[in-house]
Amino acid sequence: MAKEKTLEDLFYDTLKDIYFAERQILRALPKMARAAQSPELKAGFEKHREETEGQVERLQQVFELMGKRAQGKTCEAIQGIIAEGEEIMEEFKGTAALDAGLISAAQAVEHYEIARYGTLKTWAATLGLKDAVRLLDQTLQEETATDKTLSQLATTAANQKAKAA
Repeated sequence: MAKEKTLEDLFYDTLKDIYFAERQILRALPKMARAAQSPELKAGFEKHREETEGQVERLQQVFELMGKRAQGKTCEAIQGIIAEGEEIMEEFKGTAALDAGLISAAQAVEHYEIARYGTLKTWAATLGLKDAVRLLDQTLQEETATDKTLSQLATTAANQKAKAA
């Protein structure tokens, strides 16, 4: 008979999912920075890569708090989102719409992360993992700020440039 699964099991499983996702994102961000045409977007991707390194470190701390080894679990969702971004880079390379497409792809990643970190933070609170709540909230705030920055870049420049072409 199968062992009854608990919220702690679900928390750990989802933690492995986002850990895998963040490591995939670390590999995708330099490609996105190289593809970006606007210096602001390029700088934004480079800054977020540095933030993502810190986010991976915080996830490792959450694993430690649980007494578990940091390990990823294949996240097909993030693989699909990143593949869509790569498709945009290929199909829109050299066009005025490229940056708008890159922003769209990056926001899909951010929205996935915001959903995951919001859920993990709530579960950590329910499980009484106060230090994990603090670490996860720090990352959630960074992801939310990145999403807002991307929206601003889209509305102030990239979307208009794509439209005008």
